[in-house]
Amino acid sequence: MRYAKSHFLLLALAGLLWSCQSIASQPSNPIPVETAALVRVTAVPSQPTAANTPILPPTQPPPFTPTPIPTVTANPTSLLTATPTHTPTATPIGPCEQRLPGDGLFTLVTLTYGLSRDYAPDDLVPLADYLPVGVTLGYPTEVRQMIVEPLVQMLNAMRDEGLQPRIISGYRSYSAQAIAWNKWVTEEPERAAIISAPPGFSEHQLGTTLDFGSPELAEIVGREEIQFHTYFYKTSEGIWLLNNAHRYGFSLSYPREAFELTGFYYEPWHYRYVGVELATQLHESGSFLTAYLLATQPLPCLP
Repeated sequence: MRYAKSHFLLLALAGLLWSCQSIASQPSNPIPVETAALVRVTAVPSQPTAANTPILPPTQPPPFTPTPIPTVTANPTSLLTATPTHTPTATPIGPCEQRLPGDGLFTLVTLTYGLSRDYAPDDLVPLADYLPVGVTLGYPTEVRQMIVEPLVQMLNAMRDEGLQPRIISGYRSYSAQAIAWNKWVTEEPERAAIISAPPGFSEHQLGTTLDFGSPELAEIVGREEIQFHTYFYKTSEGIWLLNNAHRYGFSLSYPREAFELTGFYYEPWHYRYVGVELATQLHESGSFLTAYLLATQPLPCLP
């Protein structure tokens, strides 16, 4: 019995010695808890998680920067390079007889929508300063300065092809239009409404409208003194203008189908400057300025 107790004590002492040796074999400076946690975090590959990743807006393409709209000035050169990308603006609503269109190219003028007797462009120039007598026929014709350069370029193009364009009429004031109207009513009452307009209702008052002539017209019609006739469309000059005037910014105001909207009969000699872009659009679509403005703009005045 004494031997068994001694043996048990020896075994307990041996176990205690083994435990102390095991503890002594561990590193003397164990890694602190905080450092151990940091090591575990940095040992993991850096990947975002739903918990700590900030929410960013979806990637968007860079914003579109529109091309600046060129400023249209009274300089003819700028008109040839700057096409009007904006929508034409209608003249403010008001009584027709008080309507002052300002300097825009898109004023609507018909037998319904007229102009004030007080309106006149402020940049009129005589064509005699730019064109030979063979083109102006010696008439004291004026137009707005802004259309001179495209007009001269168009006439030069016609002359280069052997044509003989003539300008019969340009700007007409309210009073000049009254004189012209009374002349036609007196001399040719049956044709007055076909070849002229009452004062205040003519595009010529805008200063951007021209009546063209041709030396061929007299022979075609059979009248030496004739200046205006629908047979102008048969002349070489009339054919060229119909096919090419839009390239220079001029548009036929009163084609055959225009009467219902404009109140004017077919005038193949009557062209108005509206800019290259709109003139080309009208030409390619087979439309005309009055139809375009009535379809896209509010009515410009109250009849």
